Amino acid sequence: MDASLRLTLRAVAALCTTALLLAAPLGTAAAAPPPMPSPTPVKTGSEVEIPGPEDGTAAGSGHTRVPVSGQAKKAPQLSEAERAADGEVAKMVDNGPSTDRLDIVVIGDGYTAAEQDRFHADARAKWAEIAAVEPYSTYRNLFNVWTVDAVSHDSGVSGDPTPATVRDTALGSYFWCEGIERLLCIDQPKVDAYVAKAPEADLVLVLANSAKYGGAGYNEPSATLGYEGISTASAGNAKSGQVAIHETGHSLGKLADEYFYPGTPGYEKYEGPEPADSNTSTLPADRMAAEQAKWYRWLGAPSPDGGTVGAYEGGGYYVTGLYRPTDNSIMRVLGKPFNLPGTEAMIAGFYQHAKPAAALTPTGRTLRLRNTARVSVPRLAGADGRQLDVRWYLDGRELKRFAGRTEVAVSELWLFDLRTHKLSVTAEDRTPSVRDPKVARSLKATVDWSVRL
Repeated sequence: MDASLRLTLRAVAALCTTALLLAAPLGTAAAAPPPMPSPTPVKTGSEVEIPGPEDGTAAGSGHTRVPVSGQAKKAPQLSEAERAADGEVAKMVDNGPSTDRLDIVVIGDGYTAAEQDRFHADARAKWAEIAAVEPYSTYRNLFNVWTVDAVSHDSGVSGDPTPATVRDTALGSYFWCEGIERLLCIDQPKVDAYVAKAPEADLVLVLANSAKYGGAGYNEPSATLGYEGISTASAGNAKSGQVAIHETGHSLGKLADEYFYPGTPGYEKYEGPEPADSNTSTLPADRMAAEQAKWYRWLGAPSPDGGTVGAYEGGGYYVTGLYRPTDNSIMRVLGKPFNLPGTEAMIAGFYQHAKPAAALTPTGRTLRLRNTARVSVPRLAGADGRQLDVRWYLDGRELKRFAGRTEVAVSELWLFDLRTHKLSVTAEDRTPSVRDPKVARSLKATVDWSVRL
């Protein structure tokens, strides 16, 4: 176990009057156990996920609670010129209106006014890294990416390179959060003030101007701004990007951690009810198949993270009593892909915010012969070339000659009476990566117009 995590575990052990926690070998699971839960936990601060050690492969090291306002530093002391540059919003990736797309807001911390170009370059690099991972790669056109310039008085962030290092920054980012060197925390109210400047936020990424390994996952949705979570990452550290991708598995996919802690008191065996998470279960493969539960539709299928989908014991921090779909997905090991059930959950999460079809021609008025019905349908970027299935209907009857089109003129409908008719277009994602009928139904959208001669 690394020294920084040991400090936090001692503090939590004293608070919760639990036994001293033991570390797990890197080769078998995550490097260190999470803070042990108190029998009557006090819900203070924000719950964050601790990334695994830099010298290992573990995706995480459990969760802890941190102060909402971080180290409670005062607002950065900016000059008039610095204040003028602060808070500028730009649309780095534009794939359509925010109402129809999943919006990611990227904010930098520890970038001075003179370093904002570097922040924008770092933001482009991190998005490119995320967009290279499936299913982000196939669905990259469902996303908008916004940048918000947060001007810091000092370059770099607190805690880099030592706990004694203090810098005056816009978001109050700091390493050594709760005594854990790699835990990169923020001042959430300050982050929210910048998030609020963007038109929309479904997911937030905070990039620290640092090459030091670290990050954190704030995976509690915002009740006021609506985003699913905040991921923090070091902009200059290649491995920190993988931490951010893992965290989106929680915030967008609602996936559980698939790592576990051998030899840790309280985590030897899970004896609770069936978890709500889609990627952990109390059921072994035979019972899962018999009961048609959880990821039973994927059992036996080859998974992109290696091996086949089954029920591998160990997950949700517990060594026994809980099963995970595959041996080593990104929810357990950094650098690995999402497994098949995880990919399905991520796609479902994407479509919670992005629409497969959105009207470009207003639907609130009757279209006449001179008008054209237009719809926005995102293009998929998968290697197989597959696109969304687009079909048009007039009064419920399919107009097969218009299949695949994103606009149809009323004059093309061959209307021969003076009645008002209903023109509809449906876009559906029939991806083989989704097998759950309930999820599949969420990958479809219909737009209707009234039309007449």
